[in-house]
Amino acid sequence: MTTRPSSPAQQVAEELGARLRELRADAALTGRALAAQAGWHYTKVSRMEHGAKTATEEEIRVWCRICGAEDQIPDLIATVRAIQSMYQELRRQTRAGMKRLMQAPVPLYERTRRFRIYEHNVIPGLFQTADYARSMLTFWFGFLDAPNDLDEAVEARMDRQRVIHAPGKRFDVLLEEQALRTWFGSAVVQREQLERLLTVMSHPHVSVRIIPMMIERPCVASAGFWIYDDELATLETPTASLEVTRPREIELYDRMFEHLASVALSGRAARTLVLAVIEELSAH
Repeated sequence: MTTRPSSPAQQVAEELGARLRELRADAALTGRALAAQAGWHYTKVSRMEHGAKTATEEEIRVWCRICGAEDQIPDLIATVRAIQSMYQELRRQTRAGMKRLMQAPVPLYERTRRFRIYEHNVIPGLFQTADYARSMLTFWFGFLDAPNDLDEAVEARMDRQRVIHAPGKRFDVLLEEQALRTWFGSAVVQREQLERLLTVMSHPHVSVRIIPMMIERPCVASAGFWIYDDELATLETPTASLEVTRPREIELYDRMFEHLASVALSGRAARTLVLAVIEELSAH
C-alpha cells in the first residue's frame, strides 16, 4: 500500500509531537503520568505526540510546566502558530484576483522595522518598476488560473512601496548578480529597472549588496527569503508561500543571510556592477 505524503503542516505537527515526547522522556514521565497531572484523558498525550492532535497554546504551557521545561514554551508556541500559517497555497490565495495577494503583506510591512531581503533571480517587489512588475506578474495569472486583474495588481504592488520612505525602517538587501541579469520583459524594461535600483541604493536607510556570479562562496541558498525583524521569515515556492515563525528557524535564516553577505559587494563596488550590466543591456 502506498503511503500518502504528509502535508508541510502535518510534518511540522509530527515534529512538534516528537519534541513534546522528548520533554516527557527527559522528565522521566510516562504518558499516563503526565496526563494524570494535567487532568487529561491518557490518550490525549499519545495523540499529541504522534501529531494526530495539535496541542493548543495552553496545553503547551501545561505540558512544559509539568516537565520542568518552561524555557521551551516560546519556541513550542511559535511552532503551534506556524502549523496554521506556514503553508498558504497561492492558487487559493488568488481566487479573487492578484490584487488581494499584493495587498496582504501591507500590515506586516508597516509594523516591521528591519527588513532583511535575499533574492537570487528577481529584483525585490519593493524596488520594482511598474513595467517590470507587469512583465513578471503576467505569467502567474495563467499559471495559477487566477482572474486577470493585472492593472489593479500592479497598482497595489506599486502602492505598497510607500513603506520605503516610512521613518524608522531599515532595508538590508542581498541580491545575486543573476537577479540583475534575469529579464522580465524587454531589455528596455530591464535597463529601466536597474536604473531604478541605483536610485533606491542611494537612500540612506537602504543597503543593497550584490553577490558576484564568479566568486568563491561559503554557501548557496536554495530560495529567496525575507526576514521581518526577528519575528518572521517568508519564502515562496511556485505554488505556495511559506511563513516561518519558530525562533530557532528564524535564527538559521539570519545565519544564512550573514554567510551570503560575507562575499557580497557593497557601496561603490555594487553600483559599479549594476552599471556594467546596464551597459551590456544597452547593446540590446
